[in-house]
Amino acid sequence: MNAYLLFFIALIPIIWLLISLVVLKMPGHKTCPATLFITIILAIFVWKMPLVESITASLEGVAMAIWPIMLVIIAAVFTYNLSVYTKSMDVIKKMMTGITTDKRILVLILAWGFGGFLEAIAGFGTAVAIPASIMAALGFNPVFAAIICLIANTTPTAFGAIGLPVSTLAKITNIDVNMLSYAVGIQLALLIIIVPIILVMLTGKSVKAIKGVFFISLASGLSFAIPEIIAAKYLGAELPAILGSVICLIVTVGITKVFYKTSSLKKVDRVSLKEGFLAWIPFILIFIFIIFTSPLFKPISITLSNIQTSVQIYTGKGAKAYSFLWILNPGTLIIIATFIGGLIQGASVKEIVKVFINTIKQMSKSTITIISILALAKVMGYSGMVKSIAVVLVSGTGKFYPVIAPLIGALGTFVTGSDTSANVLFGGLQVEMAKSLGLNPYWLAAANTGGATAGKMISPQSIAVATAATGIAGKEGKILNSTLKFCVVYVIVLGIFAYFMGPVFGF
Repeated sequence: MNAYLLFFIALIPIIWLLISLVVLKMPGHKTCPATLFITIILAIFVWKMPLVESITASLEGVAMAIWPIMLVIIAAVFTYNLSVYTKSMDVIKKMMTGITTDKRILVLILAWGFGGFLEAIAGFGTAVAIPASIMAALGFNPVFAAIICLIANTTPTAFGAIGLPVSTLAKITNIDVNMLSYAVGIQLALLIIIVPIILVMLTGKSVKAIKGVFFISLASGLSFAIPEIIAAKYLGAELPAILGSVICLIVTVGITKVFYKTSSLKKVDRVSLKEGFLAWIPFILIFIFIIFTSPLFKPISITLSNIQTSVQIYTGKGAKAYSFLWILNPGTLIIIATFIGGLIQGASVKEIVKVFINTIKQMSKSTITIISILALAKVMGYSGMVKSIAVVLVSGTGKFYPVIAPLIGALGTFVTGSDTSANVLFGGLQVEMAKSLGLNPYWLAAANTGGATAGKMISPQSIAVATAATGIAGKEGKILNSTLKFCVVYVIVLGIFAYFMGPVFGF
């Protein structure tokens, strides 16, 4: 069959996803299973994939979706929900808002630093919903609060939810997670430094708004970017955003206390050291557990990695056993840390279990969506559909393909609402493109992740979270119109960087 015809047929599932989600406004948990069915039919009748192989490929996607992806998402949202239940989130909010009255610095602390931390630990909309609701409560215009938090919640999403987007991409494309993490960190570094400065300018509605706070804005970006790159290179995907956001918060708050004393709040209910420690204890334990089970502590990491079960699921060519790591995965570690943290905060086992069960129920529709997308991606990959798309894109763009690589990632997040899902949908495509062009697969896979972070600010799902959190349902169009121009510039910068800078950094 003609390569161009195969290209257009292979695009049918993606085009249908775009139309059903954006134009028809169908919910993901309804359209994604339908898209999976369409994909299987096309794989069988056009790419001649045997029925049994299409089913086992789907089942491998289901397995990956449940363990570890949904486990991580449920665990992360469970941590947040328990923090709300124990009232510790109220204490964290009080600590965040009791530092300054300067709205420019508040944006750096809440939307950028604290939002980045929530994205690193939880993701799934919490990094937009919580800071935006706090900002609206502090007197920020609700539409502005939604826009600023959506723009801030871009670069941190690459390593959000304990590195889930990058670790999933590495797993689905069979490439080394540390090398991929480092490539992602390098590509996003410039934007991580620039975004806080842009946020301050937007807050002051002028370029001149940076006057007086340029130093703290630059420090806020650098203190996020540098630890993230170091962690990405040496520790993998789980810790870059956590370390970056924590150090960013410490540096930004510290500089505020030392150099911007005049902007400190005069009257605020003080939070004692004990109250603050108890409020943060689940997050502290998560940080400790992930650090001590990381490759930094090889004896622990190796021991826990042996607690696994390997199962042969896919039956076709190139099949490999799928391994379930029972302890050494972020989801399990987060759940254990949160249970212990909840007990320390005074919640009973019964209360914690109830919150956990409610969280699972809360995630039911998202589970259906993510399972369908992972299964769809596996079928597209194993059947050769992804390769059919890659062949034509290579011939159409040639050596200039890296320029549009981030755009494809952005499209993935726009359609699915998830950086992880965008990586699952198009990560295999990017690696195939790299092989076809003789380029470094890590660099193009990283470009997909970087582009996916751009799509976060225009994703209908993200915007819905922002409007719900700030009580401005119906303003989605206005918000999309504002964030779209930033998304375009963001993708262009990434595309230029991806095209020119790979060899500079050894990729």
